[in-house]
Amino acid sequence: MKITELPIPEPVKEVLIKSGIVELYPPQEEAVKAGALEGRNLVLASPTASGKTLIAEVCALKHVLERGGKVVYLTPLRALASEKFEEFKKYSVITKSDGKRVSVGISTGDFDSSDPWLERYDIIVATNEKIDSLLRHKAKWMDEISLVVADEVHLLNDAERGPTLEVVLARLMQTSPDIQVLALSATINNVDEIAGWLKADYVTTEWRPITLKEGILLHPEIQFKDGDAKKIEKETKNPVINLALNTVKSGGQALIFASTRKNAVIVAKKAAAKICEVLSKPIRRALEREAERIMAAGEKTRISELLAELVKSGVAFHHAGLGGGHRKIVEDAFRDGKIKVLTATPTLAFGVNLPARTVIIQDYRRYEPGYGYYPISVLEYKQMCGRAGRPKYDKIGEAILIARTGDEADYLMESYVLAKPERIWSRLAVERILRSHVLATVAADYAHTEAGIYEFFGRTFYAHQYDIVAIKSVIAKILKYLYDEEMIDVSGNSIYATRFGKRVSELYIDPVSAVVIRNAFRHRPSFLTDLSLLQLISHTPDMRPMLRPYASELEKIAVFMEEHKDEFMMPAPDEWEDRVNYEEFLGEVKTAMVLKAWIEEASEDEIMERFRVQPGDLYRTIENAKWLLYATNELATLFGNKELQPLTLELMERVEKGVKKELLPIVKLEGVGRVRGRILYNAGYKTIEDIKHAQIENLMNLPLIGAKLAKKIKEQVGGYVKKETWTKLEKNNEWKQKALTEY
Repeated sequence: MKITELPIPEPVKEVLIKSGIVELYPPQEEAVKAGALEGRNLVLASPTASGKTLIAEVCALKHVLERGGKVVYLTPLRALASEKFEEFKKYSVITKSDGKRVSVGISTGDFDSSDPWLERYDIIVATNEKIDSLLRHKAKWMDEISLVVADEVHLLNDAERGPTLEVVLARLMQTSPDIQVLALSATINNVDEIAGWLKADYVTTEWRPITLKEGILLHPEIQFKDGDAKKIEKETKNPVINLALNTVKSGGQALIFASTRKNAVIVAKKAAAKICEVLSKPIRRALEREAERIMAAGEKTRISELLAELVKSGVAFHHAGLGGGHRKIVEDAFRDGKIKVLTATPTLAFGVNLPARTVIIQDYRRYEPGYGYYPISVLEYKQMCGRAGRPKYDKIGEAILIARTGDEADYLMESYVLAKPERIWSRLAVERILRSHVLATVAADYAHTEAGIYEFFGRTFYAHQYDIVAIKSVIAKILKYLYDEEMIDVSGNSIYATRFGKRVSELYIDPVSAVVIRNAFRHRPSFLTDLSLLQLISHTPDMRPMLRPYASELEKIAVFMEEHKDEFMMPAPDEWEDRVNYEEFLGEVKTAMVLKAWIEEASEDEIMERFRVQPGDLYRTIENAKWLLYATNELATLFGNKELQPLTLELMERVEKGVKKELLPIVKLEGVGRVRGRILYNAGYKTIEDIKHAQIENLMNLPLIGAKLAKKIKEQVGGYVKKETWTKLEKNNEWKQKALTEY
């Protein structure tokens, strides 16, 4: 079926044809025939790169242009939301009947707002959690939603992300019975069951635009699923590096999945030593520029230096420990074909679209603290395989598992290559997960009786798979907890949220976290300090997973705990009576220690070395701390605790910036982070007024400042730079740079 034959507005056809899409792929054609463009609910289950997003795009534009509707596109990850937002922006050239252009918005953060500004957008890309938050805040514009697209709907099976997606879809179908639901998924076993829950038709196919060859590498030979075989030249002792090298030599790119961030970095280092030998001079020059961009983006750390060094060799690693700026540079350079080998953690398989000719799965096992190693699911394996083959560049994509013995090769062939993905099961019926959703159902006025609460949860995927009876006892237990902790009250048959309960639901925190914080207000420590609040938020379940202490650290943390016990909001459990809780408490103390080091301006490198913390864990802890300090401040306001409010607000800002109190005014300036802020302060520019009266020549000569940033800083503080002065300074700066280069 050609694009010109589709029943969609002409301007949409023009945009698609201009972007090089003239004909539908078979799965896309099936989706159209199944009624996707006629408003029918549909689950489209097909491999990565088979064109699912295009169906979402044309459905969305049809709703906006022909029905005057509003569209929400749900994603599980912020990175994926950003990618989809960029894809939808190509339609902003289209004019609607009211004369305005199609508008696309994105929202992934700030869970304590109804975001009324989103009302002006036709298509809104957001994370599942953000839409859940907006439903709790009863955002009025959500009544206008006529289409919801649920991307990666197979993540219903994910213990952490799945329940929120499930509740959001159930809530939208409850409040807007006529809403169209378009669910996009990898190929799964029980797509009919998900379709049944969504009252949808379904299209499932194994078709993909590039032939996928799955196989097992054992020693120097790949044995493929179709019986074919291929020898790999043995240049090193590492089969993963040999396979990547073989791919690059034949003009392709390799994507290597490693089980942990640490392993991803180790493999990247090993690959770089060999890949650099086969790069052409033009590619090397291009990679030098990419390395410079990495060093110029964000704070200079060991991890950014290592990444830049590896990129020069045509290799990079990609995981949650990288800052957003570095991740984007790596992703763009890989898409452009400059980076030849990318090592990544499995999260990438569920996230951004970075295909490669060869996907190498180094390890089919994962390590889970407390559980040891366990095999990944077939679904996760198939998701990784889906990244094999670059459309328009490769005719064949290869996905290869690494085996060490013949027996292991047989096991991998049978258990992964020839196996079907597992069934998707709801993960909703867990008390820890359900608590927040039960409270939100009452607090946001979606139900006001016990029967009404059961009726809503009867709409979930869990109830569709099992029965509402199976979840009733958990809900009843949660309702009792919420009543005992004064978050809900009862009048006859009616259940309603108290001010406390309503605020907790809006703050998007676990009710148990709120109880921990509220109870702490009643037990003031002997000395109220920054550490008091950092220890308090580290004690909440929302700070999980905490930064676990290593055995070698236990004694050091215990000494710190003893020294600061008068500042703690929470007393430590008895070491001998409750060893498990005691060690968990030490983990909370370690988390507080890391945050304390961060706000005292310890460098990222120093924190990583001192506490053996991975960058991704540090960033996650900082993000959680910011939100929990905000929640603490809001609850302090609710309960009239005036003493804590200024302390939490200041601490929240310090955690966000990673600075001591004295730097707070300076780091509010754009382009001035914790490192540059300290440089300015130590040079005598301690206030905005000091910077305003500073000579621009003096600012630009400071380390890490330079001419452009100095001008930007001066403009922000109201300082005036004459045009002739700026031109002269710019020329001098260019001359200096040229002299340094020649030298």
